[in-house]
Amino acid sequence: MVDSHDSRPYTRRVVDDELDELLADLPAIAIDGAKGVGKTATAVQRAASLFALDRPGGTDLLRAAPDRLTSAPAPVVLDEWQKYTPSWDVVRRAVDEDPRPGRFLLTGSASPRSPGTHSGAGRIVSIRMRPLSLAERGVGVPTVSVAALLSGRRPEVAGETEVDLDTYVAEILAGGFPGMRRGSPRARRAALRTYVERIVDREFEDAGHEPRNPALLRRWLRAYAAATSTTASFERIRDAATAGQGDKPPRSTTVPYRDTLKRIWISDPVPAWLPTTNAFSRLAASPKHHLADPALAAALLDADEDLLLSGRDAGPPVPRDGTLLGGLFESLVALDLRVYAQAAEATVGHLRTGDGAHEVDFIVTGRGRRSVAFEVKLAADVQDADVRHLLWLRDRMGGDLVDAVVVTTGRDAYRRRDGVAVVPAALLGP
Repeated sequence: MVDSHDSRPYTRRVVDDELDELLADLPAIAIDGAKGVGKTATAVQRAASLFALDRPGGTDLLRAAPDRLTSAPAPVVLDEWQKYTPSWDVVRRAVDEDPRPGRFLLTGSASPRSPGTHSGAGRIVSIRMRPLSLAERGVGVPTVSVAALLSGRRPEVAGETEVDLDTYVAEILAGGFPGMRRGSPRARRAALRTYVERIVDREFEDAGHEPRNPALLRRWLRAYAAATSTTASFERIRDAATAGQGDKPPRSTTVPYRDTLKRIWISDPVPAWLPTTNAFSRLAASPKHHLADPALAAALLDADEDLLLSGRDAGPPVPRDGTLLGGLFESLVALDLRVYAQAAEATVGHLRTGDGAHEVDFIVTGRGRRSVAFEVKLAADVQDADVRHLLWLRDRMGGDLVDAVVVTTGRDAYRRRDGVAVVPAALLGP
């Protein structure tokens, strides 16, 4: 094991199983994700050699002698490879010459704007790593598996949890970045505030876009955070960021904000679901806005427990259905579902009809076109009105919709008489 300069014990992540399986057959894997999600800690568990390009002098060795990368004992971890983009092509050529499995692991916190590299298609496979899910944080013991729901065998839905609304609010604010979950609540808040400040002060520039107006970028980020779990247009987000100002910045000013957030893996929008049948028409195509972790949105909006539980909004005015807390809870569930869906080789989308008459928060689609629909409710109890969109979707999809779930803040997991599963967020797992 190489020295990662971190003496803390490693807690296995959901993505570890996927990574082990792929490394057994593939020569090179790139682990992508925002800074602080734990990419390096996960990669070095498998490393015989480590090249840390984000440390002082880290790139000098490769610039002087790039062959050291290919001659080092495998697996070789190339940490923050985007700090020296030619390293990608060094790995690609090495794989062309010797495609043995398990040779390279590359971690990256930014996708370079103009990398000048080959895509790596067929040589380097990319996987996404996100912040800790509730299951990975140890919040409750999952009893309902997303993979089992996707199987089409209608698994038993049962279980009980003591996790309550106050705990979910605490987890929304604490976030899933492993290194920022230590210490007192004040220390965690300070770490998150510093993280979002560095997005403006450092990460945008590192990703190739130096904002000309940092104050406007900060206001735009707050407006984007306020739009969490909505499909608000980017024009509406821009207008919210510049409320009260007569001259609005042109689209050419704010579009790079959106693109850069994606390149540094901070923006994690849920795309519109694409049906595989012709049973649907006029579906909305806009993505649903989410940051990598709802804690980032809360930090940008300076939201605390009292504000969230009061039902008040915070930050720039962006229209939404329901409260800010409801949107952040939905974003927490989005994070969990994407971690668990990736483990099951599934994708996550959202559905909204063009006229807004029907909306389903998440549709997870796995192999064989099998899909599971999820509605998220910031409530402990589920009423008939809460499942009407799920039942509408089941009527149209038929056998392709193998299950339907309402995710709640309640205590018990069970199935309703109409077959819809009710699952507290803390009981949902991979």
